[in-house]
Amino acid sequence: MLLLATGLGVLVAGAECLVRCASKLAIAARVSPLVVGLTVVAFGTSAPELVISISTSLQGQSELALGNVVGSNTFNVLLILGLSALICPLAVQWQIIRIDLPIMLGVSVWVYVAAIDGQLSVLDGCLFLAGIVAYTGWSLWYARRQPQPGAAHQEEESPNQEASGQEAAANVSAKQMLLAVLGVAVGLGLLVAGSEAFVRGAVQIAEFVGLSPKVVGLTILAAGTSLPELATSVVAAYRGERDIAVGNVVGSNIFNLLAVLGASCVVSPSALQIPESYLWIDFPVMLIAAVICVPIFITGWTISRFEGGLMLAGYVAYTAWLIFMS
Repeated sequence: MLLLATGLGVLVAGAECLVRCASKLAIAARVSPLVVGLTVVAFGTSAPELVISISTSLQGQSELALGNVVGSNTFNVLLILGLSALICPLAVQWQIIRIDLPIMLGVSVWVYVAAIDGQLSVLDGCLFLAGIVAYTGWSLWYARRQPQPGAAHQEEESPNQEASGQEAAANVSAKQMLLAVLGVAVGLGLLVAGSEAFVRGAVQIAEFVGLSPKVVGLTILAAGTSLPELATSVVAAYRGERDIAVGNVVGSNIFNLLAVLGASCVVSPSALQIPESYLWIDFPVMLIAAVICVPIFITGWTISRFEGGLMLAGYVAYTAWLIFMS
């Protein structure tokens, strides 16, 4: 219990630091908070999933590695978005609906189709890793093509004012960028440390109670490694940084499937074996959670408190069913 309490406290501190500095990083880098949420914040908060899944894969515990990824994605959509929307209705940007949500859906289907034969090979893992590299590169390229804040104002200044203003802005921006990057690094470090302490305490309790490895992977481990995403999105929603709250979840799900699962496949001593229960129950639940984002996101481009409550209730029902069937 002490580990759980300590981990939770560190998580909250890390999330607060990360959200504050991620917003400043977006301003310094002259990109939208959404892009920072989809990349830097999303990938950083998925670090625990990456570490845990690689570790369990190296030990040949493919069921835990797989359950961590599938369970985390379900947890991210249903619980994190649901809880964040209950705190404050979340506005969804057009970029998410038009680009990143279809990518998340496409990647989810891709991984499920690849797993249909009952295993994920090293080749599958390499293709997944290539996919995350392509997605990240494209996201950053697309972000830099968007109009930069203050561009119109700069055009109205005289040449001398513009030159001196740009020089001052460059110095300020460089200083702000460094401080923001350091702050993001500190926040991510606290999130990883807090989640590790929480996961250790939770797994010990789960093993003492006698839960199966599948249930531990899909619930305790998945929820524990997703605590950085939970803390970050909830704090972001509370502070009004809604782009970071939504982008964090969508980006994390893409990262989990391509980077975390891809790396797990590559380092595993043999192909990751997919139990039938995952193919016919847990993967479909993950897909359903991703699909329901479409009608929720496009209705008014907002996740309302009512919709958030329904998503949260769906996760509670799924978790209760897992424990009941174990």
